[in-house]
Amino acid sequence: MQLQKFDEMNASPEQVRAHYENYARWLAQQPPDVMQARREEAEVIFRRVGITFAVYGAKDEDGSGTERLIPFDLIPRIIPASEWQEMQAGLVQRVTALNRFIHDVYHGQDIIKAGIIPADQVFQNAQFRPEMVGVDVPGGVYSHIAGVDIVRAPDAQGKGEYYVLEDNLRVPSGVSYMLEDRKMMMRLFPSLFAENRVAPVAHYPDLLLETLRAVSPAHTAEPTVVVLTPGMYNSAYFEHAFLAQQMGVELVEGQDLFVKDNFVYMRTTRGPKRVDVIYRRVDDDFLDPLAFRPTSTLGCAGLLDVYRSGNVTLCNAIGTGVADDKSIYPYVPDMIDFYLGEKPLLNNVPTYMGRKPDDLQYILANLQDLVVKEVHGAGGYGMLVGPASTKAEIEDFRKAVQANPTGYIAQPTLSLSTCPTYVQSGIAPRHIDLRPFVLSGKTVQMVPGGLTRVALKEGSLVVNSSQGGGTKDTWVLEA
Repeated sequence: MQLQKFDEMNASPEQVRAHYENYARWLAQQPPDVMQARREEAEVIFRRVGITFAVYGAKDEDGSGTERLIPFDLIPRIIPASEWQEMQAGLVQRVTALNRFIHDVYHGQDIIKAGIIPADQVFQNAQFRPEMVGVDVPGGVYSHIAGVDIVRAPDAQGKGEYYVLEDNLRVPSGVSYMLEDRKMMMRLFPSLFAENRVAPVAHYPDLLLETLRAVSPAHTAEPTVVVLTPGMYNSAYFEHAFLAQQMGVELVEGQDLFVKDNFVYMRTTRGPKRVDVIYRRVDDDFLDPLAFRPTSTLGCAGLLDVYRSGNVTLCNAIGTGVADDKSIYPYVPDMIDFYLGEKPLLNNVPTYMGRKPDDLQYILANLQDLVVKEVHGAGGYGMLVGPASTKAEIEDFRKAVQANPTGYIAQPTLSLSTCPTYVQSGIAPRHIDLRPFVLSGKTVQMVPGGLTRVALKEGSLVVNSSQGGGTKDTWVLEA
């Protein structure tokens, strides 16, 4: 199946898109040896700073776990101001509706009573937390930090249309790479930022802290915020430490926290200090051994009771994952209509659900042309990219889908847009996506752009860092 292509930088081999013209002229004047030297300099600096991620299950030759550098590409992904404004409006709309949905399923459940989403899709969802039913959270905000994955694909006219591929509402990661990529570009090529009106992103930690403080319990005027990490062996530990440092707040592990008199405290060298807001980078199951997984040493015993009584705020809220499951994703346009009375400004990718008999029949008949995903899968695992798979892989996946139809969705194989990228052979097009980070507190806000991920393998559509993907700086040009 031959897919149409959309190149972010080049309208044709002879024509550069208007918003890339300044950059393309500059790039054409750069000697290859200078750019290669900059690439090597970036790698040395990233290693020195420690911007790595752990790869679960991967081992080096000596049997130890692996820490890898996420490859950084020097060619930015550039978005004109008009496109960003439309995308931003769509993101605000979408995250607002998702927060309304999460509040609804733990309160009145009106969308279920209206027959729009089947009850079993919610109540049998592994991320639905009965403990949260009837619990009020500050401002009705559940997903304070959302990472929404957006792809661009050619439409019927060959122009690029943006689609939402996935909503990450639990503990989305990657924002530290967005910030570090920008710092690196400004360090390596300061003149580019003098010549181009690139919207800033460096104020993200300030917006994040403002968002976290805005949802503090009402009993304090100067809330104490902490970042809760599973520890240094977590794949995103660099980001946890980075964000705590950038916000000027404490980075804590579960053992640093304790509950007393229905409040949460952290241990400090000056004695216990009450904690008001926890930006938790720990999954629900591990947050409180008294309420969830008894063997967990990553959380704080008694935390759920304090949370339910309103004496501490967790960001993101417990039970938020019910809205970012791939089996719920197809219903987000209905949520926007139901809660906001609006049509979606950003479209979903057309999605077939294995739980629907007609959809299942279509999926099984067209596996070779579809992307099939486990509804609970993440990180590029548990999926089949039909056009890139062998007959044996397709048949194995067919058996898996037939054995558990409700556990899978399928989507057309979109030809993700490409962006010129430095690879071994020189500059070549590689597929990309975009993860903007949406902050919800008293208002919904974000910095312009996000994390652009790039699939470095030729022809690959999988951009995840765990699958060999890299990152680019994302420029939103100011009007």
